[in-house]
Amino acid sequence: MLILLDIDGVMVPAKSWSAPPILEDGFAMFNAKSVKALNEIIDKSKADILLTTSHKSRFSLEEWAVIFKNRGISINNIDRLPQNHHHLNRLEEITNWYTSNDKIDNFVIIDDDTSLNGLSGYLKTRLVLTKPLIGLTSSHVQDSLRILNTPLELV
Repeated sequence: MLILLDIDGVMVPAKSWSAPPILEDGFAMFNAKSVKALNEIIDKSKADILLTTSHKSRFSLEEWAVIFKNRGISINNIDRLPQNHHHLNRLEEITNWYTSNDKIDNFVIIDDDTSLNGLSGYLKTRLVLTKPLIGLTSSHVQDSLRILNTPLELV
């Protein structure tokens, strides 16, 4: 199982009028409700994390693991989409990832990017869309777990 995870608007509410505090590791503090929700999804699904955030290449995978640990999130494994050298939008990045990984069929996409409503049928059924000002909440947990527990071909 895999969680394709955005950060801004999911773990860090996107409030243009107020920058989130930056912690000692050089990254923004995560919202406490979002941390709780993500922990519940991970605990119940044992899913790994695949970072889709625009920040994905800013830190090494080891540094990302520490960032999550510093914010109270116990991850199993963490990876990221390839560096975005061609300036693709999120929809294109996720679509390319999916078409390049035909053996992966048990994943959820957690993001606030409304352009992802344009994903193809199967991929769109794997999407949990957060509100950028609020981020991931307990209301998203059951949807995420339902998606993770539903094989792709049955969606």
